[in-house]
Amino acid sequence: MKTTRLHRQFKRLGPDYRFGDQVCFDELKSTFGFKTIVLGNWVSQQEQHIAANLIYDALADLAQILSLPPKAMGLRGTLNLAFGSGGQKGVQAHYAPAKRTLALAKNAGGGALAHEWWHAFDHYICKHLFQQSKASDFASSLWLTSSPNLSHPLNQLLNEVYKTILLTEDGTKPSAFFERAIALDKRAQHLYYSLPQELTARAFECYIAHDHSIQNEFLVSDVIQSKLESAGGFPLAEEQVKIAQNISYYFQILGKALHNESN
Repeated sequence: MKTTRLHRQFKRLGPDYRFGDQVCFDELKSTFGFKTIVLGNWVSQQEQHIAANLIYDALADLAQILSLPPKAMGLRGTLNLAFGSGGQKGVQAHYAPAKRTLALAKNAGGGALAHEWWHAFDHYICKHLFQQSKASDFASSLWLTSSPNLSHPLNQLLNEVYKTILLTEDGTKPSAFFERAIALDKRAQHLYYSLPQELTARAFECYIAHDHSIQNEFLVSDVIQSKLESAGGFPLAEEQVKIAQNISYYFQILGKALHNESN
């Protein structure tokens, strides 16, 4: 059998949520609160088994790191998951806002889940942070041009997350991280790295990759000691400190609110 990335070993250090059991995609849907899960026609039974376990562990790890209930991963039942279906050619994973679908490529989706989940969250939360927004808007992008609704304490905390990633401490200029991304785009002659939604997604996956007792290569990889990190495409160590504090605190408070809501 031809070896693919799906069949390679993804290093992981974390709790055994499944107690060694095989899970299925129906369990993924119910545990993490997805609206739908779609599997590609060319995903074999064996590949389904491997992928279900990998995705289950990765989502459980992400929920644990963020102090969120597992069901929160499905963004109140609005997020769809596609595996081996609906992706983009040559792309590990992709979030499609029009379909609210996080798509993982069958043989190359490992390592991009945290990045794409942030895109889904950033898209979902937009309507809660801004009174005037279009269905296609990402909160991080709209944040640079519109005033967020800061009447809710959670919105105030999320506002600090975006501010720390995108602006200098005094809030008057693009952050050094933002400026490095602009330079990367100029060298590549292509607008991508400096898009606000990509800046925040990289800051988020950098937070997930660093300084946790949980490590999962299927959830996030190609961050630490990567070419992009060397080129300045991720927050530097001194920048990570404040970003990590704000992301961690926001999701901790959100998690407490969601846990209280379900009790």
